[in-house]
Amino acid sequence: MSGYGQFCPVAKAMELLDERWTILVVRELLAGSTRFNDLRRGVPHMSPALLSKRLQRLEQAGLVVKRSDGAHTSYALTQSGHELRPVVEGLAAWGVRWIGELGQADLDPHLLLWDMRRNIDVDAWPRRRTVVAVRFTDAHAGAARWWLMCHEGEVELCDFDPGFEVAATVSSSLSAMTRVWRGDRSWAAALRSGEAMVDGDADAVRRVPQWIGQAPWAGVERPTVEELAAQPQPMGAH
Repeated sequence: MSGYGQFCPVAKAMELLDERWTILVVRELLAGSTRFNDLRRGVPHMSPALLSKRLQRLEQAGLVVKRSDGAHTSYALTQSGHELRPVVEGLAAWGVRWIGELGQADLDPHLLLWDMRRNIDVDAWPRRRTVVAVRFTDAHAGAARWWLMCHEGEVELCDFDPGFEVAATVSSSLSAMTRVWRGDRSWAAALRSGEAMVDGDADAVRRVPQWIGQAPWAGVERPTVEELAAQPQPMGAH
């Protein structure tokens, strides 16, 4: 991309970072993804060719190091890449506070479950193999059923029945579960309203909200009614 022609460090940083998808690729690396296919799961609408191009650009800029071990290739952030963590976390917090509207195009069961899988607190789960099924009542058949399986501190995400006993099943619309995960709604509020339901073993049903939890930025404080009222309304809003 062409530069901004400014000495300002914000401009110099954005010459690298404001290319489409770049910050989201950095987000995935910060979240712990190291393999190309795992990175793709975090940016499912990004083409493999473009992901390769962005990784190469980040590598050339010194933010990413590429390592090959036989048939496997991995990617890791360098110190300069890791120093973007507060930038990405700040963007997440700002987005939670001020960009609250979700459209249908923002809802993705694959990305939602992938984000759940990598943020689950495995210490909250039993050490024995435990399976929680997730059923989206409004998703198409190929993306409506998922299984989270935790065994001895490792979490697996399956889009097919793994064949083990299910301790509990969570049923919800994709929109409602996305809002719970984002922290727009609490588990308790969603369960009370019937937006989400959990069936199964009584002890597992009680523990599912703790087992799945919410996104790392779910606890960001939302604007007060007064703060929202003081915001100018976008042009065309009624």
